[in-house]
Amino acid sequence: MPSFDVVSELDLQEVRNAVDQANRELATRYDFRGIDAAFELVDRSIAMKAPEEFQLDQMDDILRGKLVRRNVDVRCLDPGKTEASGKEKRRRHGLKSGIDKDSAREVVKHIKESKLKVQAAIQGDKVRVTGKKRDDLQQVIALLKGMDVGLPLQFDNFRD
Repeated sequence: MPSFDVVSELDLQEVRNAVDQANRELATRYDFRGIDAAFELVDRSIAMKAPEEFQLDQMDDILRGKLVRRNVDVRCLDPGKTEASGKEKRRRHGLKSGIDKDSAREVVKHIKESKLKVQAAIQGDKVRVTGKKRDDLQQVIALLKGMDVGLPLQFDNFRD
């Protein structure tokens, strides 16, 4: 039976490249000249530091622009709170990867409500969809592309 997997994966190499490009842009921007501001990729999160909170907001825009340019969906960012430490402000963005249980249930519910002749099963951090006809699976993919889960969804492991 044909099947495919619905996953939410993140290309960490592209994220690393985006962080490096954002650091290079900080070094060349006039409004950040002479200021101790930087991005840092720390195990599954991006840490930002700057002297003022409005500069963190500007850095956030720079980071999002670089991620979009590297074809990384910005919905994978989980923004954290701004922390003050002396003369330095910090903000950490977590990187979401994998479909959590609630989102997986929502995806399965949405597939079942569509009344297509397919079965959806949650398998860890992905959802496996199987059906007898390839056309039904393609309709499910189109349905899920139109749905907003709050996570970037990819479809892989398509088998006939």
